[in-house]
Amino acid sequence: MAELNGLKIAEARDALRKGDVTSVELTEACLSAIEGAGALNAVVHKTPEIALEQARAADGRIKAGDAPDMCGIPLGIKDLFCTRGVASQAASKILDGFTPEYESTVTRKLFESGAVMLGKLNMDEFAMGSSNETSTYGNAVNPWKRGNDEAQLTPGGSSGGSASAVAADLCLAATGTDTGGSIRQPAAFTGITGIKPTYGRCSRWGIVAFASSLDQAGPMTKDVRDAAIMLEAMCGHDPMDSTSADLAVPDFEAMLTGDIKGKKIGIPREYHMDGMPEEIETLWAEGRRMLQAAGAEIVDISLPHTKYALPTYYVIAPAEASSNLARYDGVRYGRRAPLAQGDGITEMYEKTRAEGFGHEVQRRIMVGTYVLSAGFYDAYYNRARKVRTLIKKDFEDVFAQGVDAILTPATPSAAFGLGEMKEADPVQMYLNDVFTVTVNLAGLPGISVPAGTDRQGLPLGLQLIGRPWEEGDLLNCAYALEQAAGFVSKPAKWW
Repeated sequence: MAELNGLKIAEARDALRKGDVTSVELTEACLSAIEGAGALNAVVHKTPEIALEQARAADGRIKAGDAPDMCGIPLGIKDLFCTRGVASQAASKILDGFTPEYESTVTRKLFESGAVMLGKLNMDEFAMGSSNETSTYGNAVNPWKRGNDEAQLTPGGSSGGSASAVAADLCLAATGTDTGGSIRQPAAFTGITGIKPTYGRCSRWGIVAFASSLDQAGPMTKDVRDAAIMLEAMCGHDPMDSTSADLAVPDFEAMLTGDIKGKKIGIPREYHMDGMPEEIETLWAEGRRMLQAAGAEIVDISLPHTKYALPTYYVIAPAEASSNLARYDGVRYGRRAPLAQGDGITEMYEKTRAEGFGHEVQRRIMVGTYVLSAGFYDAYYNRARKVRTLIKKDFEDVFAQGVDAILTPATPSAAFGLGEMKEADPVQMYLNDVFTVTVNLAGLPGISVPAGTDRQGLPLGLQLIGRPWEEGDLLNCAYALEQAAGFVSKPAKWW
């Protein structure tokens, strides 16, 4: 039974429908893999009882012939999604003990389609980080290693636990969220597929907010077909989220033909960065060649405001975070710091927030509060909003010229070692998001597809950026790239 957890969603779905396997067997195989993978620290709240109950119910639905595609599929859920009756901490000490009495819209949709929750997955605290090193649960670990080097590597962030769990076959797929690359960068670091849909495609209701105008949920899966299947189950209009789009959800899987003849793929010249590793450049060139061989037309494009994307993002995201995180004050829910005799409400706020938030979250709250303060609002926040509009217009202009998708690297390097960036300037860490943040600022769909390995055998990903609301086309381009790249490597088991 050991290999059942290695199945993809599409394979498991077909096996379940044929009766070759039951959801209970699939779930037990995943639960057993989780028990043996403590070294990865990917699963932080295990829910075996809920999983088996959901699996039995799914088996009943499959027998009755009432089985959507996701029915019986065991998933991991990022700790940012509120799940009824199960701890939902956003990997922060301040939400220690918080157990919501409601279900996020995305997880509700998945459970209604018969999916099974194995547990909650590790992440960067409040999704702030690119390496999963800011979590109150400790670091999640990448299942990949550099050749014979024993050093532990980052699975990326913030959805590091999700990426690690999928890459190590602890679950068949997982939910992630992406504010500036938090699905696509970890997917690239662990050799899996991750898509951030168009802003508004998936409901944000019940997901702990980081930066409300940038956050979007998406699937992290073993391949593009699985991403299409799971994304369809996660999407749809939600009246409880005012930013949710009232659009029909297409059958994404049916759009995977692999035929991209005549499609125009743009290559943005601004993404050639100084000091970018040669391996990334080579992979990008190889990606262009593969798409061209599949029949696409490759065109050079310009996205002139790209160079302002990172500073713009690191003004807007912390500003929204400082506002969203003001609610964690020790009054209504979550953790409250012990108070000394004579302490008043001010001391309660100060102590609770000082103890409850980690250093990175504190840093971003302070930055956000600063750029929103009276003397600096126009100089920073308002200016960043204007630049964001220009970044969005760059993409609109390119798409108006007939470009169907844009090909870029997903990350500036392969996965780095845990602790290697500890002494570095925080900006060095933020540079991990250099290829991904533009997509969030413009609200576009973006997908990371594993396309090769570096000289140390670590996976590298390529990113495709699509037109708004055209995830089906984007997935099809990604599918063609995946077919051409033929990436099938898996990490050697050491955990």
